[in-house]
Amino acid sequence: MAYKISGTKNDTKRIFIVNENTNTLETQVLISGTGYYEIGNLVAGRKLIISRDPDGESESYGYVDPIYYYAYGQRGVFGGGMEATFINKLDYIDISTTGNATNFGNLAVTRDALAACSSLTRGVFGGGRTDIGVYTNVIDFITISTTAGASYFGYLTSRRYCLAACSSSTRGVFGVGFTGSYSNVLDYITIATTGNATNFGVLTAARLTLAACSSSIRGVFGGGYNSGYTNVLDYITIATVGNASDFGDLTALLSGLAACSSSTRGVFGGGGRTAESFYSNILYSITIATTSNASGFGNLTLQRYALGSCSSSTRGIFG
Repeated sequence: MAYKISGTKNDTKRIFIVNENTNTLETQVLISGTGYYEIGNLVAGRKLIISRDPDGESESYGYVDPIYYYAYGQRGVFGGGMEATFINKLDYIDISTTGNATNFGNLAVTRDALAACSSLTRGVFGGGRTDIGVYTNVIDFITISTTAGASYFGYLTSRRYCLAACSSSTRGVFGVGFTGSYSNVLDYITIATTGNATNFGVLTAARLTLAACSSSIRGVFGGGYNSGYTNVLDYITIATVGNASDFGDLTALLSGLAACSSSTRGVFGGGGRTAESFYSNILYSITIATTSNASGFGNLTLQRYALGSCSSSTRGIFG
């Protein structure tokens, strides 16, 4: 089972989590910036938490109980797409258990080429294409622990499809895609509060058919297409509005790929150099907290293009 500890920060600290039952260090994480953070993939049981500043000053908090998070940690939801026609289907899986997907309900708007992100309890789908050449800025949301389908949330700042999204536990960022021309614009929402998106900033390059993943602090966008296929990786600090910065590169020029993440690692997979003649099954990994180029991770079971993905703190699913 997946447990987490969360809090807020206003500077750089290193967090040490000690398991009170065994008196052993369970994990340590360097956090920076301001806003919300969370540390996941913990075992059950009370913790001693120690925070240390760069100058060595420390604070400690004893007998802290981590929270079990089922919706974020165990359930994944896939939505929209195209079969013979555009569809509004939502399917869900239990990420911790292999098996086939089950119907979750329907999106509020039928479409393909959309993007999605989530908090601990709510999933949000945004943008997409409702017909050939017809793009939407609709955002709809689901409560992950139910199977009731989606409801209207609000609107992105522009109509777009083939976009990407990432999130912390509180904020979602949707970006780029095709609006009639290639876009580099990023929008953000507060996931717990329905309403329209607000401008966040821009990526380093306009493109579509890219992928994104995130930790609780940082989002990373990778790959895509704009008059050619790209291997560019950009990153943002999710809690702070502003433009993206260069992160590094994928090891191949790819579009139509997907990405998922744990609290520390992002994995990009699939896609192709052209949708018509080359599909990829290669997986690439990054350490989200450290800017650098991606490394080989392994392979998907199939070569595929325009896929989707989701993850818990320990397992990623590509579908």
